[in-house]
Amino acid sequence: MLTLSNIIKEYHMADTSVTALKGVSISFRKSEFVAVLGQSGCGKTTLLNIIGGLDHYTSGDLTINGVSTKDYKDSDWDRYRNHSIGFVFQSYNLILHQSVLSNVELALTISGVSKQERKKRAIEALKQVGLEDQMYKKPTQMSGGQMQRVAIARALVNDPDILLADEPTGALDSETSIQIMDLLKEISKDRLIIMVTHNPELAQSYATRIVRLLDGQIISDSMPYEPNAKENSEEDSRQEQLAKAKKKTSMSFLTAISLSLNNLMTKKGRTFMVAFAGSIGIIGIALILSLSSGFQGYIKKVEEDTLSSYPITIQDKTVDFSSLMLSLMGKRKEDTQKRDPNKVYSSDVMGDMFNTMVKQAKANNLEAFKQHIEQSGKEFSSLTTDIQYGYATKPLIFRADTNQGIVQSNPSAVMEKMGMFSGIGSTSSQGAPSMSLTSIMSSSSSSNQYDAWAEMINAPKLLESQYDVLAGRWPQNWDEVVIRVTKHNQISDIDLYSLGIKDQNKISSTLRDMMLGKPIDNEVIELDYQQLLDLRFKLVLNPAVFTYDPITKKWVNRSKDEEYMKQLISQGIEIKVVGVVRPNENATSAAITKTVGYTQGLTKYLLEKVAEFEVVKQQQQNPEIDIFTGLPFEGTEAAEQAKKQAQENQKNQENQEQKPSAPQPGPNQNQAGQNQNQTGQNQAEQNPMGQLSQQDLQKLMENMSEQEKAVIIQFFQKMSQMNAQASKKPQAIVSESTYETNMMLLGFAKVSTPSRIQIYPVDFDSKEKIQTFIENYNQKVKQEGKEEYVIEYTDYVRLMMSSVSSIINAITYVLIAFVTISLIVSSIMISIITYISVLERTKEIGILRSIGASKRDISRVFRAETFLIGFSAGVLGIVVTVLLNLPIDAIINHIAHIKGVARLPMTGALALVAISVLLTTIAGLVPSRMAAKKDPVIALRSE
Repeated sequence: MLTLSNIIKEYHMADTSVTALKGVSISFRKSEFVAVLGQSGCGKTTLLNIIGGLDHYTSGDLTINGVSTKDYKDSDWDRYRNHSIGFVFQSYNLILHQSVLSNVELALTISGVSKQERKKRAIEALKQVGLEDQMYKKPTQMSGGQMQRVAIARALVNDPDILLADEPTGALDSETSIQIMDLLKEISKDRLIIMVTHNPELAQSYATRIVRLLDGQIISDSMPYEPNAKENSEEDSRQEQLAKAKKKTSMSFLTAISLSLNNLMTKKGRTFMVAFAGSIGIIGIALILSLSSGFQGYIKKVEEDTLSSYPITIQDKTVDFSSLMLSLMGKRKEDTQKRDPNKVYSSDVMGDMFNTMVKQAKANNLEAFKQHIEQSGKEFSSLTTDIQYGYATKPLIFRADTNQGIVQSNPSAVMEKMGMFSGIGSTSSQGAPSMSLTSIMSSSSSSNQYDAWAEMINAPKLLESQYDVLAGRWPQNWDEVVIRVTKHNQISDIDLYSLGIKDQNKISSTLRDMMLGKPIDNEVIELDYQQLLDLRFKLVLNPAVFTYDPITKKWVNRSKDEEYMKQLISQGIEIKVVGVVRPNENATSAAITKTVGYTQGLTKYLLEKVAEFEVVKQQQQNPEIDIFTGLPFEGTEAAEQAKKQAQENQKNQENQEQKPSAPQPGPNQNQAGQNQNQTGQNQAEQNPMGQLSQQDLQKLMENMSEQEKAVIIQFFQKMSQMNAQASKKPQAIVSESTYETNMMLLGFAKVSTPSRIQIYPVDFDSKEKIQTFIENYNQKVKQEGKEEYVIEYTDYVRLMMSSVSSIINAITYVLIAFVTISLIVSSIMISIITYISVLERTKEIGILRSIGASKRDISRVFRAETFLIGFSAGVLGIVVTVLLNLPIDAIINHIAHIKGVARLPMTGALALVAISVLLTTIAGLVPSRMAAKKDPVIALRSE
């Protein structure tokens, strides 16, 4: 069964070589009790270790059931020890932190036996040695004899062919020694037992064969054995050996975890300190991550809030205000021309400013760009919180209650009453509705006209994150609005006038008192939320203000007709206030820019309904004629014809004026009478004094001579000419308005053609991507030869964005540096701790190798330990960080009034635990490899 052929074992130490076995040749029977005797250092234990596969011979051959082991690999030796060999040591070599049952099960665990079968076989082995009632004790709770019985049970549990006992009674008293030897004697009936001992009496009493060694050689054998041909041909035994040899040995990771966990739990205090030491780096990283995540969240909130107030705005007509602002700030290209240093010269800032405005003025084709945005789909919309399309149409809003007079809320009539802007009721010199320069500018930029109402961003989540609802709710329908108050629950007096809560008629008297130096009443008005919710307004569609005059065939502005406007308001659509909102403490900016916020639905409603009015349709059908004045618009073909006709009329008038203005006096009485009648008519129409009628003049001339009459007639004709020349005004030829201005006044706009596109990026990164999107669009239209489609806009927050980005990058770099240092320190520390654990568990390494654990299994045990340490350190680090974040957050809030910037996100916590496990596992790779490479024989000798 087992044959050693000329086995030589040499040990090399430095420059010397020691031969422990010198050509040992011996064969063993399948079942016998062999005692190996000899002095210390004669090679007994070395022989035992070579037979057990713990040590390897230098030369010769070890044959197992006729199979040579010369070509055995490490895995073959591991299987051999696990399935064919059982070890019983003098010092028991039990794993003290495992229970008795776990110690016995260990070999089966490495064999891959199921948990249920493993426990069953371990209990049977303990029964065999009489310890079934001690299975849940720890080895430290047992006597020496009991521990040796446990070691024998562990050696037998895998049903090995060979049991190797190295001084099994060396640490026992005589009585216990006899008990152990009786047990071994019984076991030897069906298997081979090779026992190394110094006690010849025990050998003589129990062994069936005694082999003596001296200086590495066999000097005697009481019962030599030479296998015969029949025994060598026993296929059953050989096939059984081969079957065992094919079984793989592998320790599961859970077993490794169990071994390491039990080891760590026996040293709870130290394990906690090691985990805490390992967690220091994790705590540092976690605190940095908490602050980083908190501040990143705060910065993102600031970005989101800021960009909700300062979106990327693209106007239909735009000027590069960036260049304009640089000119105003004096940041222009310096004049390099040499000047007299003793003189002062002018700098053409205003000229540069106007040249910049003229050169940079650009009309953007927003219709094409809007279509491009809509075609891009989610690719673009994912970068935005909202895309708001603005139109010249503004809701015309009045207080529903007109009993105390008409109160125009939007566009605000407050500024008009203060003499700052003209409203919808203003007229031009021709009597047509007109808009002032500021009104025209405000229609496109909304920056020069004060409105109390504004369309809200269509981003409910953003609004809910920025505002607290004090009363009511958010609008759900297009005819519902909310009123926004400040963080201090205030509404400006200007908005109170606009809303009709304060009397607009008192504005003029207040201004007059202020000009006269009289004290102004600054009474604070108190309102409850219900009063604001009870406010009701009426929406009047802009075209309804104009009515058609069939006599003049022109449309007439009725905004100054109080009775008409009251009737119009009473028939208007009711707008309800459904909520009162206030910016919350976390809001750094506000998405609702005015006191009253309405939804996108109201704008859509206006666009649809305005287009249905006859006045709008008529202006659309006559794009060259101003329907309010009947005059053509400048730049149209009708305007050119009108100018030509005016020039012809002017020439005819000049020719007429070159003729004699009055007939010479003479005898022709009929001509004089006609002139007299004509003069009377002229006098009636153009009386220079405004006092004499035609009848008065004829009565005055009754008694005059013909010559006197001629003088009087000439006098009045000259006076009439002088009066006509003094009062003559140039007649209007073309309208002072434009087609676009009239349509804007009527509130008409096409959905497909916005006058403004406001893009609200999610954050600054998205903003940069949106700018890239616009640049790509510009390149695309340029390549298509559509230069007029190129989009230009002014980036007002570019400088702010670059500053914030620089700050974020700087913080990120600092955090990365801290994290890197912490990771390095943690890795080195864990590696050292794991190496210390390897040194402490060296004996355990030898035990595991003796029962068949492979080098990989040993490595897995210590990787499991680093896994547990890393997991414990990570969890402990997270718990400590969460506790530390509480005072840190309170301190930051006290100093900077910023809440929630020291919060560790759940994903971050899980990631840190994973990182902790990963780092400790990596840090334990080198120590675990060192453990795997340890010589099992040397490991077993360690204490």
